[in-house]
Amino acid sequence: MSDPRVDVRQDPLSVDEAIARVARPGAGGIALFLGVVRETNDGHDVTKLEYEAYGSMAIVEMDKIRVEIESEIAGCRVAALHRVGALAVGEIAVVCAASAPHRDEAFRACRLMIDRLKERVPIWKREHGPDGPYWVGWEDARCPPDHHHG
Repeated sequence: MSDPRVDVRQDPLSVDEAIARVARPGAGGIALFLGVVRETNDGHDVTKLEYEAYGSMAIVEMDKIRVEIESEIAGCRVAALHRVGALAVGEIAVVCAASAPHRDEAFRACRLMIDRLKERVPIWKREHGPDGPYWVGWEDARCPPDHHHG
């Protein structure tokens, strides 16, 4: 079973919840990263985004990343929450939080979490704009060869 510090969900994400998942008495620093839906991307206007995930696999991969980072950076604890479904401009799509005894490790762990999540976790986004919806980064999607995403 995956750790409760990683999750993929339809409900709005809570910064306070992400902080609570990593806070502890030995941590003097907590770093946060919020990925927010912006109004333009590569020159296109964006009215909303839809995120889709290969749910169970996304959570398993997020948890693997969490374990890696927590073993690489002594004393750190990381969490990541990712939203799926339709999001409006300004809504939070992903929250990463990291705690550590000192700020340098907290910042580093938080950065590693979002970078590896973007690179490895099977979550795709579809942007909606004046020209209709289109998938973003679909060619980079890493699915198992036997899984056909519809």
